[in-house]
Amino acid sequence: MRYNNEKRKIFSQAYQMTCLKKSFAIYMGRIKSKLIKRTGKNLLTEADKFSKDFDENKRVLGSLMPSKKIRNQVAGYITRKKKIVKNQ
Repeated sequence: MRYNNEKRKIFSQAYQMTCLKKSFAIYMGRIKSKLIKRTGKNLLTEADKFSKDFDENKRVLGSLMPSKKIRNQVAGYITRKKKIVKNQ
């Protein structure tokens, strides 16, 4: 009898952890590396040529960024920050 209760308790804890992980899944995808954040913050303080439009920011960063992936990530970060600032 005691073995079954312990087994149920372990199963219950494991089930709760999987439910908890699923609830945090909706917040995934917004984590940026230090490189992206640092570059975005530096560009935002230096230049006032960025807007809330991702494609426009991407064009501005076209000649500055070494790779397409980094350019898109920085443009997305800047766009997100601009939207937050304009909403406040």
